[in-house]
Amino acid sequence: VQLQASGGGLVQAGGSLRLSCAASGRTFSTYAVGWFRQAPGKEREFVAACNWSGGRTYYANSVKGRFTISRLNTINTVYLRMNSLKPEDTAVYYCAAVGDSGSYSLSTMLHGYDYWGQGTLVTVSS
Repeated sequence: VQLQASGGGLVQAGGSLRLSCAASGRTFSTYAVGWFRQAPGKEREFVAACNWSGGRTYYANSVKGRFTISRLNTINTVYLRMNSLKPEDTAVYYCAAVGDSGSYSLSTMLHGYDYWGQGTLVTVSS
């Protein structure tokens, strides 16, 4: 699976952005997908994840209620809708995928994902 993240940009605090993660491969609908981010000088951290159907989702506490992960398997794309953005959301955002094992839990760990896209930069100005 190859992943391509896009949609980043510069936005004012309180604004919104929608990131996209486009995937190649006809079996993408069998993969769980996660979004991670890495701010300057900080470690990469978990943001959100969804299972193969999008029916199960999980969010980091820092984004819960503001971000929404969703997917459209017919076009092999996963989205991250980000509302009420804050300067501390500034980071490079990465999407990642792993074959969905059917487990109820979604991984929040970097090593829980096998495939990674390049990042897309989100900058939130105050």
